[in-house]
Amino acid sequence: MAETLRRVLGRGRAAEPVEDSAAEAESPLLLLGGPGSGKTALLFAAALEVAGDGRGPVLFLTRRPLQSLPNRTRAALDPLRLQKIRFQYPPSTGELLQLLCSAHEARGPTPALLLLDGLEEYLAEDLGHQEAAYLAALLLDTAAHFSHPVGPGRGCGLIVALQIPEEGDSGDALQLSLLQRYFPAQCWLHLEAPGPGQRCFRACLEPGGLGPRAEWWVAFQPDGEMTVTPWPTQSCDPNSNKGSSTGGHP
Repeated sequence: MAETLRRVLGRGRAAEPVEDSAAEAESPLLLLGGPGSGKTALLFAAALEVAGDGRGPVLFLTRRPLQSLPNRTRAALDPLRLQKIRFQYPPSTGELLQLLCSAHEARGPTPALLLLDGLEEYLAEDLGHQEAAYLAALLLDTAAHFSHPVGPGRGCGLIVALQIPEEGDSGDALQLSLLQRYFPAQCWLHLEAPGPGQRCFRACLEPGGLGPRAEWWVAFQPDGEMTVTPWPTQSCDPNSNKGSSTGGHP
């Protein structure tokens, strides 16, 4: 799903071609950032992107309803796109697991994209590493199940958003390392110096070997509008400054 985020952050510019047409659907992506870093806004933008490209609906899983639309764009106000985004709100890890396990029983069009916002809230329910691995594997298995009916190149993508604490402990690091084994593609959101009334972040896309790394400057206005511009240099290193709460990953 790195190419979907590349299109979103590239403001509609065509993504570089990928030799394997099925690579995008087969490469789940982990979206990482601190509190208020725009993870939900990027998930919603990805949902709008896929909802508008003529494919199937988008299944958006989150623990609680969104209070408002994250992006004030023409696409976000397009009723045809919004109708293709199906929100579901599993309130606990148990209900999330039940929803995923029963996905094969669902009727209707097969989703083209599966999104999960707030993975950290489910992991906070005293899940051990084994349970966290099971949840990650079940998410991948559900996306693979949705991909089966449509065939190669048109499968169901998967993007999961995870909040990274500003000061993590060894347990957080082990859990993140475990999740990264299931999600080879990642997008990190680094906090940057804000402008007047803005929240600004550096989006660093690491596609997991399926394409070039890329970076963008992402700014959120007080009204929620998101603006994106290319970062001056394309030298993203997701392994740098991981232990810093100011210059590293928020």
